[in-house]
Amino acid sequence: MTRIASGRRHLLKTALGATLAAPFLGAGIGSLARAQGAGGLKHIRFASNASSICLAPVFVAIDQGIFAKHGLDIEIVNFGASTETLLEAIATGKADGGVGMALRWLKALEQGFDVKVTAGTHGGCMRLLSPQSTGITDLADLKGKSIGVTDLAAPAKNFFSIQLHDIGLDPEKDVKWRAFSAEVLELAAERGEVDAIADGDPKAYFWLHDTPGKYVQVASNLDHGYENRVCCIVGISGNLVRNDPETSRALTRALLEAQDWTVAKPEDAAKAFLPNAPKGRSIEDLVAVLADQTHDHHPTGADLRTEIAQYASELREINIFRRSTDPQAFADRVYADVLSA
Repeated sequence: MTRIASGRRHLLKTALGATLAAPFLGAGIGSLARAQGAGGLKHIRFASNASSICLAPVFVAIDQGIFAKHGLDIEIVNFGASTETLLEAIATGKADGGVGMALRWLKALEQGFDVKVTAGTHGGCMRLLSPQSTGITDLADLKGKSIGVTDLAAPAKNFFSIQLHDIGLDPEKDVKWRAFSAEVLELAAERGEVDAIADGDPKAYFWLHDTPGKYVQVASNLDHGYENRVCCIVGISGNLVRNDPETSRALTRALLEAQDWTVAKPEDAAKAFLPNAPKGRSIEDLVAVLADQTHDHHPTGADLRTEIAQYASELREINIFRRSTDPQAFADRVYADVLSA
């Protein structure tokens, strides 16, 4: 196979980790693996953004033999930092599956990309931060202010636009969004070019925690009523789902098992991700980031369809989705229940 955490939440996960992982850690070999037998493993090309710690469970699934246990030989195809390119690769057959951010992928799925969502993986990887010197402490303070993002279709822009809309602000008229490359986004805040910045982990986590008091966390995707909402999802080629449901099921099960492994043994996930982590980061640094996310929240079935429909409704409200899109019909169309077959 090719190789390419808040304190309260951390304590909760530490206490529950072994219990949460039990259904998967002790699971037997799947039917695909049994069918492969001595004939070898099913080769799968898996699209990855190797710089995103959200994908640490993918790397732990390789290191711990979880994919192989489910009859899969995973080839990681790294598309850098572009989750949009990940989805395009899956839709066009350059990859068989991948994990990406719902608020990057759902608009493309509305437009007809042939990718099916089979599971959620976790929540909690986006943060909206403001330099303490600005005096901004909550979303309402952002009226008339500027927010830096990596691009104007970024998941963080979409998500925090939803939160601004929730409190009665117009995310397009009441704030100004400015795009900067990922490398200079924090510098824009330090220079006062923007009043706040919004991005994902691990960068946003380290901005907040490396220099205590430098930034205030104005919002995240684990507050303001979004505590139990998934942010990253599994996407599998529509062709693979239709023509090889057994492999689609094995891949989804392996990824869910890896999520539970990450909750129970975050050090393993941190070690697996370390070669792709920002330079100078330790295992302890990465465990802290993972513990601040909700890797125990990985919905499937009706629960995931509900969350997708909620996002679709919210994206329609902020004019990202078409007004004619029916949120529940959209969720039913893009979700594939590969686990109950």
